[in-house]
Amino acid sequence: MNHPPVTLPRLTALARQAAPRLLEGVVAPLAVFYLAMVVLGFKWALALTVAWVYLGVAWRLVKRVKVPATMYLAAFAITVRAIVAFWTGTWMWFFIQPEMGTICISMAFLASVRLNRPLVQKLTLDYIHLPSAVLKQERVRRFFARITLLWAFVLLMNSTLSIFLAVYESIGGSLGAFMILRTSAVAVISGTAITFSVIAFKRLLHRIHVAHA
Repeated sequence: MNHPPVTLPRLTALARQAAPRLLEGVVAPLAVFYLAMVVLGFKWALALTVAWVYLGVAWRLVKRVKVPATMYLAAFAITVRAIVAFWTGTWMWFFIQPEMGTICISMAFLASVRLNRPLVQKLTLDYIHLPSAVLKQERVRRFFARITLLWAFVLLMNSTLSIFLAVYESIGGSLGAFMILRTSAVAVISGTAITFSVIAFKRLLHRIHVAHA
C-alpha cells in the first residue's frame, strides 16, 4: 500500500522558527539575571528575572495573543526557583532546580522505552502526521526507541554537567564563568543531538518512501 511522502522542513527553517522562543524564554532571562546580578545584586537579579517572565505573559494578555500553557508553567517554575534561591541566598540553587527536573524527564524518557511507548514518537506525532501503517513498521519502532534513548542520555548529560559546573563555580569561580561554560556545553551537546535526530528522521522517511514507491 502506497503512502504519500512525509517531509520535514529544512534545518534552517526550523532554526528560524525556534530562535524567537529560544531568545525570549532562555537567552533573555539568563541575560537579565546576569546583568542585574552584576549591577544591582542578587536579590534584584531574582526579582527582575521573574518580572521578565511575567511581563511576557502580560504582554500576550494585553495583545490578546494566546498564552501557551508552557508559558504559565514557566512563570510558576521561575517563581518557585526564585523563592528557593532567595531563601538559600545563593545563585547556585536558582540554576540547579530546573536541572533536577530535567533529570526526572530523562528518567521518564528511559521508562517510556521500557514500556514500548517512546516519548519522542509521541512528541513527533504532535507536529507531523505519520500513517498508522508506517508507525507499525519495525524499523520505525526501532528508530523512535533509539532516538528516545539518545535524548534521555542527552538530557541527563546536560543536567549532570550543569549541576557540576554550578557547584564548582559557586565555590571557587563566578556566575559569569558558569553561564559561559554551561551555555556553550549545552549548546554543543543539544545542537549535535538535534542535527543527528533530524537527519536520521529524514533518512528514515526517505527509506520508507522508496520501499513503498
